[in-house]
Amino acid sequence: MRIICLAAALFLGTAATAESVATKTQFMNIVQGKTLSRAPMIDLQVKSNGQIQGRGLQWPVTGTWTWQDGFFCREMDWSGYAITYNCQEVTMDSNSRIRFTSDRGAGRSAAFRLN
Repeated sequence: MRIICLAAALFLGTAATAESVATKTQFMNIVQGKTLSRAPMIDLQVKSNGQIQGRGLQWPVTGTWTWQDGFFCREMDWSGYAITYNCQEVTMDSNSRIRFTSDRGAGRSAAFRLN
C-alpha cells in the first residue's frame, strides 16, 4: 500500500509553463540548501556531493545522483525498496516548482516545492 501511495504522490501533478534546467550548475543553484517537498509527506534534499536523503511517507529515503548529458540521473532506496536508476529531465514551472520527468523526459513527472 505504501508503494502505491508514494507512486501516486510522486507522479500526479498539474501542468504549467516550464523552463528547462540544462546544466548541473543551474540545477545546483536551484536546489542547494533547499528541501524538495511534495504532499503527502515527501521531503528530500539533493546534495552537491551526489547524495540524496530525506523521508517519504515517514520512511527514510537515501540515494545518489549525477548530472549526465543534461539529465538528472539518480537511484534511491526507500526504506528497503529500491527505486531503480533513471535519468530525468528537470524543469522549473511557472509556479516556481521543480519538476522531474522520468525516462529522459518521456515518462511520468513529479513537481516539488522548494523550501
